Amino acid sequence: MSHRFDLLVLGAGPAGMSAAVRARALGLDVAVVDEQAAPGGQVWRGVERSTALGRSEALGPDYAAGARLAAAFRASGAKYLGDTRVWQVEPGFRVYTCHQNLVEILAAKTLVIATGAIERSAPFPGWTLPGVLTVGAAQILLKGCGQIPDVPIWIAGSGPLVLLYANQLLDVGGRVAGILSTAPPVNRRVALRHLGPALACWEDLLKGVRWVSRLRTSGVPVVRGVSEIEALGDSRVEAIRFRTLAGGERTVPTGMLLLHEGIVPDIQISLALGCRHEWDEAQQCFVPTVDEWGQTSIAGAFVAGDGGGIGGVRAACAGGEVAALGCAYTLGRLSLTAARQSADRLRRARARALAIRPFLDALYRPRRQVALPADEIVVCRCEEVTAGEIRAAARAGAGDPNQVKAFTRCGMGPCLGRICGITASSIIADAAGRLMTETGLFRVRPPLRPITLAQLASIEEREVAA
Repeated sequence: MSHRFDLLVLGAGPAGMSAAVRARALGLDVAVVDEQAAPGGQVWRGVERSTALGRSEALGPDYAAGARLAAAFRASGAKYLGDTRVWQVEPGFRVYTCHQNLVEILAAKTLVIATGAIERSAPFPGWTLPGVLTVGAAQILLKGCGQIPDVPIWIAGSGPLVLLYANQLLDVGGRVAGILSTAPPVNRRVALRHLGPALACWEDLLKGVRWVSRLRTSGVPVVRGVSEIEALGDSRVEAIRFRTLAGGERTVPTGMLLLHEGIVPDIQISLALGCRHEWDEAQQCFVPTVDEWGQTSIAGAFVAGDGGGIGGVRAACAGGEVAALGCAYTLGRLSLTAARQSADRLRRARARALAIRPFLDALYRPRRQVALPADEIVVCRCEEVTAGEIRAAARAGAGDPNQVKAFTRCGMGPCLGRICGITASSIIADAAGRLMTETGLFRVRPPLRPITLAQLASIEEREVAA
């Protein structure tokens, strides 16, 4: 290792780019590691290319706005390491990366984890069939290469992303056969209690109303109160069978089904570092415990953006800047008074952006079956472990996910429980009659991303060469 950065940012989405731009303005030596080949994160994926091709406006003004931050990030002087995977992070901070076949160990005095969110796993019968994707995966294809399904699609689930993607798809000439809304009807009554504070974000509420209105005027059928879904087919999905809370059952043919049940923070790196986490009941996920600067229980390690709790783009940008101020203060480049003065405006902006979250969290709270699927349903796709096997292990005395992993191999696949972790913990907690905070999550071990033995073997050579 020939260089130690003042700050290493993991992720170049809204939070990561904002942190890097502010940190560079404060004079910090900054590097940004990003799995994608270009900055933008998931929400602004491919925004530079889309802008250059003149198609960013088709994805909406919120998407087009990302080009301005990407340009500021490019001009900031931060070292950008795109198309680079992080496969291990050690206290100190030593970050092991892999770019193509090149393995390198980066070192930093402070760390901002801005890895964003992932879609919530929602196992159901037939979810492993080809032709069944998540809405997020379909949106990646749309943003990354302008690809849209060549058949009318059905979308099942709930959350703002369902409405957003359906509208984006219509805008670019795609076809939506129908939407199966799985949000329990009781959610609406609970959400109304939070409507008052949410009115501070009236632009976001109006945006949602426009999305719903557009679907209605476009003739897209929306089936509400869907309680059960099943994908049918042999070698790929051919039909969907669904039931509603009212007792109705229907089967419709389809060549593609998209699923979405909300998003949860991507916390693999903060887990690997040993940061303290807690269960967020409102958002039904685990989140890192952080202070006013976004600093975790590990001194010098900060979390910004959706990786610390789902808040959206504006909250992520403000949070990224606050984390950068925290890093500058930690490194002695900024006094506490100056840091707080600069952070006040950002915290107010973040608070305004988060005012809508209690409303959205209640409105789109996932139904019980998402966390507690039936026994026969595969939960861990990597190792083909069913919900019934997890329950049996828990009832046999395996009281936490790591013991269940030893019993069943659940969470031992390439994703290390990143996809199935919350579902497995929910099943264990329910079977054992424990709280989610007591049950916890799988212990994360390196490598966080797949890496070859040849790449591992090259580490010593590169350290000696450095």
